[in-house]
Amino acid sequence: MNCEDKAHAPQLHKYSYLKCKYAYLRMTTSARPSFDWSLVRSFLAVLDHGSLLGAAKVLHTSQPTLGRHIAELESQLGVVLFERTGRGLVPTATALKLADAARGMADGADRLARTLAGAQAKNTGTVRITASTPVAVQILPPILSQMRQALPDIQVELVASNTVSNLLRREADIAVRMVRPEQGTLVAKKIGDVKLGAFANRAYLARRSPIRQPMDLLGHTLIGSDTDTAILNGFRAMGFPASKDLFAFRTDDFIVQWQAVRAGLGIGFLASYMARTDADVVQVLPDVLRIPPLPMWLAVHREIRTSKLIRSVYDFLAGALPDAI
Repeated sequence: MNCEDKAHAPQLHKYSYLKCKYAYLRMTTSARPSFDWSLVRSFLAVLDHGSLLGAAKVLHTSQPTLGRHIAELESQLGVVLFERTGRGLVPTATALKLADAARGMADGADRLARTLAGAQAKNTGTVRITASTPVAVQILPPILSQMRQALPDIQVELVASNTVSNLLRREADIAVRMVRPEQGTLVAKKIGDVKLGAFANRAYLARRSPIRQPMDLLGHTLIGSDTDTAILNGFRAMGFPASKDLFAFRTDDFIVQWQAVRAGLGIGFLASYMARTDADVVQVLPDVLRIPPLPMWLAVHREIRTSKLIRSVYDFLAGALPDAI
């Protein structure tokens, strides 16, 4: 007899009906597919990056693997989490509702991982560092070479990216940033100020008109960013009605900007530590053109600092970086 059929319910003794009802609910619960919590990490990566490709790069796995994870999670939950479109994966309303709970689970897993990391007794293992591309290319290699001599048992993974990696989700252990982290659970130490200036190759300056004041820059070939507005904002602060058309050559890659300056393409706005590596590149209007410096911060998770491994690398970088900028 079907306990859910209300037409039969009056024919059952009250005790028998409740017993039967309980058995039905227990059977329904056990029949549901078990929920695999390990799929949450894949779900959050796809949610944050909007595509299987972006999530795969962050998690160091393949798109097909992530596709299977999402399909399996949707099957286990019995819901649709993403709509497939030509522009990527668009989260459904259900996915957005689940996001906060999923992030809570991920944060709990990260706290567990940090606790285990803090229990490390040996100064061996791998430390993941993230830094902007110019810092990763120009500043860190000599420092890491010195650190290799001092801490030979530590391996380093260096993420060169101008995007801010999330230390809370263990995308990196230590971050070298030009902005101070706002998360209260991070420890940030100011390393120093990175001096900025306008620079050009001597050969370029020799064939162009002299530059005696900032206004003269408008008559020269300028190198700047495509979508980043930092340099434009600097010109506007000096009173110039600047738009990105001001730059004859535009790229958001600072290393490409640097190489364009070295090649004599025009005048670029760079960190002084880069210009020091090429004697043919000189600063333009060093005593007149004042560009506010950028602060450099060394950030690490508060709990991770209890790890001897992470602490060793953090302390080494904190001691070496000030002299390099």
